Amino acid sequence: MPPRKVAVEMDPLTQGAVGAVLPQALSRTRSLLWATLCGFLSGLAPDLDVLISSETDPLLFLEYHRQFSHSLLFIPIGASLCALLLHFAVGRWKKYAFSLTWLFCFLGYSTHALLDACTTYGTVLLWPFSQARFAWNVISIIDPLFTLPIVVLLCLAVFKRNRKFSKLGVLWALSYLLAGLWQHDRAVNLGWHLAEQRGHNPITLDAKPSFANILVWKIVYEEKGRFYVDAVRVGYRSRVYEGESILKLDLKRDFPWLDDDSRQANDIERFRWFSRDHLAKDPDFSNRIVDIRYSLVPNQINSMWSIELSKADPERHVFFITHRSSIAKSGRLLWDMIFLK
Repeated sequence: MPPRKVAVEMDPLTQGAVGAVLPQALSRTRSLLWATLCGFLSGLAPDLDVLISSETDPLLFLEYHRQFSHSLLFIPIGASLCALLLHFAVGRWKKYAFSLTWLFCFLGYSTHALLDACTTYGTVLLWPFSQARFAWNVISIIDPLFTLPIVVLLCLAVFKRNRKFSKLGVLWALSYLLAGLWQHDRAVNLGWHLAEQRGHNPITLDAKPSFANILVWKIVYEEKGRFYVDAVRVGYRSRVYEGESILKLDLKRDFPWLDDDSRQANDIERFRWFSRDHLAKDPDFSNRIVDIRYSLVPNQINSMWSIELSKADPERHVFFITHRSSIAKSGRLLWDMIFLK
């Protein structure tokens, strides 16, 4: 079974548009098109780390995606690489100073990691000093209401050659992220209230935006070795959608045959780091471990990916598996939550 990647980065249109709108807003009219191009391409560049993969080690891409290329320390380096490429390919022929190209690339590149950190996946902002994954949980990896206004304003700025549209785009991006932060806090408060109603005192409690909106949030909390997964809608009218629970992964209990020093045991620890220890044994497949943080329906434990172990060969790497649930059915359930149907 070959390793399969999963789309966990923010969509390229969003990254490129946000990367372009900032240098565009700070450019002069004569260099507005150049700012747009440099910012857009530099805003995409950090995700080239998805090319780092291995046919024999399926978890390698999990370790390197959103790692060094997304580090705050790497921003001037990444921006310089983008600037050199764009300068020698186009900039010098158009008589743009390298310093101007570098500035546009720096602004575009710098938006990428910070925007990624606003999602739920986790971004290693402080590499190489720390491998901590920052996830501020304020926006979904795809959210048309965030992206489309920025794209429209970006295009208007180009066609009208007027930076006021770019400035509105920056204002919209910041305002939407602040709205997501506010919604996140409201969702967390609802989650704690739900836990208290059950008589629980969670060790951890997280709220994550569901797909493509900041109204419905997935609540995950841990209490006495068990994860509880629910959904809450935070709007003018709030609602709780109670969900499921599952035992937290315990290797001694769930996989007593696994050698602590085996390659698969090491892979589990890598997967634990990636998932921030939100792991459980798959209730349907006894040889799989699921990351419970992600599901299309936010009050379900229907993980989007898992790893699969082999009792027969514990010295080979685990398999990484993505799960293809019914998009249409899951989409309808989420739609009903969003619109209180």
